[in-house]
Amino acid sequence: MSKAALVVMAAGIGSRFGGGIKQLEPVGPNGEIIMDYSVYDAMEAGFDKVVFVIRKDLEKDFKEIIGNRIAKKVQVEYAFQEVDDIPKPYKTTFVERTKPWGTGQAILCCRDVVHEPFLVINADDYYGKEAYQVAYKELERVSGTAGKADRLQISMVGFVLANTLSENGGVTRGICQVDENGMLSKIVETSGIIKTADGAAVERDGKVMPVDVDSPVSMNMWGLTPEFFEILDKGFTEFLAGLDSDDLKSEYLLPTIIGGLLTEHKVAVKVLKSHDKWFGVTYKEDKESVVQEVRALVAAGLYPEK
Repeated sequence: MSKAALVVMAAGIGSRFGGGIKQLEPVGPNGEIIMDYSVYDAMEAGFDKVVFVIRKDLEKDFKEIIGNRIAKKVQVEYAFQEVDDIPKPYKTTFVERTKPWGTGQAILCCRDVVHEPFLVINADDYYGKEAYQVAYKELERVSGTAGKADRLQISMVGFVLANTLSENGGVTRGICQVDENGMLSKIVETSGIIKTADGAAVERDGKVMPVDVDSPVSMNMWGLTPEFFEILDKGFTEFLAGLDSDDLKSEYLLPTIIGGLLTEHKVAVKVLKSHDKWFGVTYKEDKESVVQEVRALVAAGLYPEK
């Protein structure tokens, strides 16, 4: 069994980006994509297996563009997230659904291929080297204490909100409250956070409400263990049971799931700090700035030219 796996959520390829496959847009000097840098940093930190969560219809293209290349360097597995991959009683209820079920279902799809501690990331986000280093150390620590804690031990890499904003529009972030022991006490999924002259703000009903730019935020970088699949499985069935049959948009999302588990005292979440600048291609206009950021990192010697 591998020491730790990197789970890359890439099933949402193409959404919010005008139909183009934004996760496969080249950003590096030799056509590298953001995932190349993520996998490189993860392997450097100690991860020895990569699991890509994709849609079945993208398998051929995905393997040609990235999967086969990565498989030459590290063990690669695939999990497929499909809209109709839900418990049998609900298949006829949501037959008109076309929108994916969210990040909770994406992780649940991995249960047959992930048997070791694992780190979850978004395919189109650059997290920086420090994030993988602190995440790997914590997964190592937790796996050494398995079964000894009263609650499931998981972790989250927290980023400073100011380091995660886009110049080109509003973003959704899980704003975190962290206690004096560095444990997550609350997470509030907040949409429409925009960059302002004074820092950051959220616009609601014509009112602009300032947001603390030093707040720790979740960027969907979670350190989990296989025991978490059982919680997700039970929770997904409960989530589906609570939906109306004409609800075609609600999603089963990791920050919401973990927020609920915190309230019920079923998990303990260690917040790991990364001071690196996050960047990603949320909007088409973000691409050029990402190319510049990568170029600067290569020039600074953090990455080889190729």
